[in-house]
Amino acid sequence: MNSQTAYAEGKGSIDVQLTPDEALALTGVEFNGNHKIKTEAQRKIRNAFEKTFDFKSSAK
Repeated sequence: MNSQTAYAEGKGSIDVQLTPDEALALTGVEFNGNHKIKTEAQRKIRNAFEKTFDFKSSAK
């Protein structure tokens, strides 16, 4: 099984551009059951994180 570990050490920053609806969705606001807004925001954050920090794979 592969796992990924990020070595961010709590330093640095990640710049992500979210729409106001995406930012609200991440705080828990629901948009009539439209989970695509929250999912898109999470995808943007994950992509920005992966571009900013190194990941190292290790086998368990």
